Amino acid sequence: MRRIKFRKPYKLKNYRFGLVALVLVLSIIGILVVGSANESYQSKQIFGVVIGLVVMAIVSLIDYVWITNFYWILYGMSVFMLAIVLIPGIGVYVNGARRWINLGFTNFQPSELAKILLIIFFAKFIMKHKEDLSEKQTILKAVVLIAIPLALILKEPNLSTTICTATLFCFLMYVGGLSYRFIGTVLLITIPVAVIFLSIVVQPNQKLLDNYQQKRILAWLEPEKYASDEAYQQNNSVMAIGSGQLTGKGLNNNTTTSVKNGNFILEPQTDFIFAIVGEELGFVGCCLIIALLLLIVIDCILIGTHAQDTAGKVICCGVGSLIGIQTFINVAVATQIFPNTGIPLPFVSYGLTSLVSLYLGIGLVLNIGLQPKKYK
Repeated sequence: MRRIKFRKPYKLKNYRFGLVALVLVLSIIGILVVGSANESYQSKQIFGVVIGLVVMAIVSLIDYVWITNFYWILYGMSVFMLAIVLIPGIGVYVNGARRWINLGFTNFQPSELAKILLIIFFAKFIMKHKEDLSEKQTILKAVVLIAIPLALILKEPNLSTTICTATLFCFLMYVGGLSYRFIGTVLLITIPVAVIFLSIVVQPNQKLLDNYQQKRILAWLEPEKYASDEAYQQNNSVMAIGSGQLTGKGLNNNTTTSVKNGNFILEPQTDFIFAIVGEELGFVGCCLIIALLLLIVIDCILIGTHAQDTAGKVICCGVGSLIGIQTFINVAVATQIFPNTGIPLPFVSYGLTSLVSLYLGIGLVLNIGLQPKKYK
């Protein structure tokens, strides 16, 4: 049996400095855009990037195989954090949701860290069940294990993170080697169910979604009917992105018609940060940010293809998938492709928990890159 060490004699040539550079450049752009959206949050964003870099550097030198040995503990931590945030007096209640824990200097959002911890857990789980992953018993066990944190996140309520985490789980199972026959069967069932679900939730007096969730879907389907209500922010976001044209109006512009200065979007530094990017950096800025995020996702996947075991591959592809899923949802909401639902744009939106958690994920990917298949 191979002895697992806390650290290993890594080779500097295997350290993926290119991935670090991509993340750092994107984070610097994020600092500038957050400062332009709301100057009072810029110093906190800088603090988050610094802490994230430290976490990334430390984690990148810790053997991920050693970390995955504690996968059940990490799963328990995820469920515990998601459970205690729902307790009145511990969880902070803001805008109809209880998603944060007040740490004094900032609010901690357990669901953001839980996504990374669940990637580690399922990476080890999938590796241990590599031979029987497509068997009904294993799939049922995996579904039950992901259903518990999903139910807790949904209870907050946080539908966007629930969807993101559920989609992430599907990607992890696919990367782990789930049979295509099972995937095809699931798609044949879920697509008609999704269509039926959508047709039901838009009906009056439906019981499947809360009223505000139903209104967001209706506003997405008929934005002109809800222009002064639920569709207000998305409509303004689309106009702001279009108004930036090719090169944008420039950072920190103080025109009253700006989407941030005219209060056309609430909390522009978080969920609708892409609207600020479109207005102030234009089409060029939007393409730059999407390209940087795409390169990060690709780099994570490429590192995963050279991982020494299944757990390493699943972690790399999981972190890359998480960044890709969040990017797609955030941009889709800002451009009115999806109904309005809040989720941060990786490394760009304000949010210390999300930022540091993603840096933690990148640290894991870097460590896996330090241990390619040829490592002995």
